Amino acid sequence: MGGNVIRIGEFSWHLMEKTEGKYDFSFFDGVIAKAKEKGLHVIMGTPNATIPAWLAKKHPSILSQFENGQKRAFGGRHVYCFNSPEMYEYSEKIIRALVGHYKGEKQIAAWQIDNEIGHEGSDLCWCPQCQRAFQGFLKEKFAGDIDRLNDTYGTTFWSQEYNNFDEIPLPAETITTHNPALRLDWERFRNKSIVDFMDFQARLIHEIDPDALVMHDFPGGGLDKHVSYAGVAKSLDVAAYNNYPVWGGQKEPIAPHEIAFGLDYIRGLKRENFWITEAIMGAQGHDITGFLPRPYQAKMWSYQGMAHGCSSMMYFRYRGATKGAEQFCYGVIDADNVKGRKFYEVQSFFREVPQYAQALEAPIHSDVAIVYDYDSLASFRIQRQSLLLDCPGEMKKLYKAFYDRNISVDVIPAEADLTGYQIVLLPQLTVMKPEFQAKAERFVREGGTLVLTYRTGVKDPDNNLFFGEVLPVGYAGLAGVTVAETESLQEQNAFPVVGEGAFAGADGYGGVFRDMLEVRDAEVLYRYGDSFYREFAAATRKRQGPGAVYYLGCSLDEGTISRLTETILAERGIEAIPSPEGVEIVTRGGAGQKIRMLMNHNAFEAEALGITLPPYGCVMETLIPCASHVDTCL
Repeated sequence: MGGNVIRIGEFSWHLMEKTEGKYDFSFFDGVIAKAKEKGLHVIMGTPNATIPAWLAKKHPSILSQFENGQKRAFGGRHVYCFNSPEMYEYSEKIIRALVGHYKGEKQIAAWQIDNEIGHEGSDLCWCPQCQRAFQGFLKEKFAGDIDRLNDTYGTTFWSQEYNNFDEIPLPAETITTHNPALRLDWERFRNKSIVDFMDFQARLIHEIDPDALVMHDFPGGGLDKHVSYAGVAKSLDVAAYNNYPVWGGQKEPIAPHEIAFGLDYIRGLKRENFWITEAIMGAQGHDITGFLPRPYQAKMWSYQGMAHGCSSMMYFRYRGATKGAEQFCYGVIDADNVKGRKFYEVQSFFREVPQYAQALEAPIHSDVAIVYDYDSLASFRIQRQSLLLDCPGEMKKLYKAFYDRNISVDVIPAEADLTGYQIVLLPQLTVMKPEFQAKAERFVREGGTLVLTYRTGVKDPDNNLFFGEVLPVGYAGLAGVTVAETESLQEQNAFPVVGEGAFAGADGYGGVFRDMLEVRDAEVLYRYGDSFYREFAAATRKRQGPGAVYYLGCSLDEGTISRLTETILAERGIEAIPSPEGVEIVTRGGAGQKIRMLMNHNAFEAEALGITLPPYGCVMETLIPCASHVDTCL
């Protein structure tokens, strides 16, 4: 098939330790020996994503707990509690034995810690040891001063005051809701619990084998998880991603720009190229299967992964299983063991891609960044404010306007440096943090274009409202607007917005939520067009020397976002690359080798830059060294 690496061991604790303390790695010794014969390297996984039955029986407290108090039964995956002392103890033992056994083994290219952290609800646990650890977390945060916690949280409301830290509950289901400040600290605690456990594994491997390369395979949906992927990535040498454009039960794959957003989000964790450890070829699903990628469609997704910074591509999986929970996660070869269409698509991909290695391994530079903040996302999980508000969805809506113009975008955490970007978008940055606000202000002062949205600067770092401050707190002077009132809408296109100046006649719609913007020293681009609210601006711009600040007061329709994006790009002198809908164009590489990738996400033939693309086809155009060379990768 042409591959050069296999990934093994991530769910194999019992194979390695059938009874406590008796380690046996002979099965994997044989696998590695066979891999060596075939010229294959190995990514070896630590096995702690699936604890053995004997461990769950001996220490039942190791099992995590649902919110209703029920223990999670042994038999699934990721059923352990991140705050279990026994989980740390036995994980250290198996990792020390495993890594010590293979230290210096040249066939092992990397170590994968755990598996798909935080996936499938495993990022939450409501057990007694989590409650004790949460109470300890708060006691440390507030330096043992319970009065300070009560004052910070405002626990006088609803008579929630605590006399001691051991009275503090987990924010499990109750009547109405728990204190918002308590819930944000719970989100931070969940994040810390997982980040600490992953850091523990990475440090342990590096301690045993300083030359080891440590990575982790992140699942999709990271912006909705109760863990910061960026926080986990700090402990890793390489970030990796399991890329599933379609899953069981889906009628069709997610939109091309959403696939691209997920890839750019993973690249943004370390702002480096990444690996894809699970690309798909066949239909997928545990109990319900889904859409079968059409001929060449999954191969095109593989090229899309490379276009967005993947430098090492693996498929899940080589051969489909006949037993176990993932029988219907079809592989490159199915259980019939016949080499068919899928096998030959992968084989052709593996044969084609090495010739572009230099370009595809080069770093990606983006002039545009979308910034997300873990605390702000958590704040909206706690108090959604609008039934339609979907923060990751709003990010993807803004992202799409750049994607449609084939402009590269980094998706980065708020902790990242903004230096080097021309345009930075800050969607729903509701928790105002002075250190980030100073960074954003410096970015504008140095000539950057900043795009703010509704619900900016609403909460303080404890998830409370500010007293005596106008919204957007910390950004009002920067944006030249203040928020007079706010409204939650239950429609996407709930009201008209009317363009002014250069946007006169280019009216549109808004919805989901809106800030009624009073203009101080900004320029009005759009006003609300419905009765009662025409005095308020819906979108504004404040120029500040070579820099500018845009404020989008509501969730605007796609056409209006597109017009605003066109204006912002023109102001920055960033050229778009036009292409038909569904055709993605990406340029990769540098002086050594430069290529242009044209990918057709359509089920029909399309033409771009004078090149005809077959359905789900990918064409690689070599720009350096030979501008006339064209390879059709099918």
